[in-house]
Amino acid sequence: MSYGIKLRVWGDYALFSRPEMKVERVSYDVMTPSSARGIIEAIYWKPAIQWIIDRIHVLRPIKFENIRRNELSNKVSISSRDMEKGDRPIQQFIEDDRQQRASMVLKNVEYVIEAHFELTGNDDMDEGKHLAIFERRVKKGQCFHRPYFGCREFPVSFEWCDDIPKSDLTGERNLEFMLHDIDFGNNMEAQFFRAVMVDGVIDCRQEVVS
Repeated sequence: MSYGIKLRVWGDYALFSRPEMKVERVSYDVMTPSSARGIIEAIYWKPAIQWIIDRIHVLRPIKFENIRRNELSNKVSISSRDMEKGDRPIQQFIEDDRQQRASMVLKNVEYVIEAHFELTGNDDMDEGKHLAIFERRVKKGQCFHRPYFGCREFPVSFEWCDDIPKSDLTGERNLEFMLHDIDFGNNMEAQFFRAVMVDGVIDCRQEVVS
């Protein structure tokens, strides 16, 4: 048995990076299922359940904005000696490693995520308990960490949703191949699906390809 939920999420900016863009970051037109799952898991996740995204409702018109951000060009290097001895400070100064990158981001986004969870066969097999905990956390604004739209500087506001608002989008739009999720059990293999938006609704229950 599976239990479904609806979650309304919105924010000022979003960046769902296309993997084919290697240097400058360019967002997909809409939120990906993997990003939607990450938002839900930031609110409530347990090893006993697995969240599955069913549909994404795009409520606002799709608008892009080009911004430039300061980023670090390299990661902090931590050697085994640093970890064992602890006699070297682990630090990195942005003044020594700063570079500017352009990003094509989404502006003024709002979605409703339709999802359900399934039991994984571990402990805590009470479906009603998991659903009640998730609903209570959402209505209180609680989360394990602040969910974000692709990048941590783009935080997500969220609320429980009973009735899905009417979308501003009409007609059919082919979004072509989009990242669906990452198969962590299979060497972190990327999975894609052919996304089609009809009247602002994307059905994520499509066949995926690797």
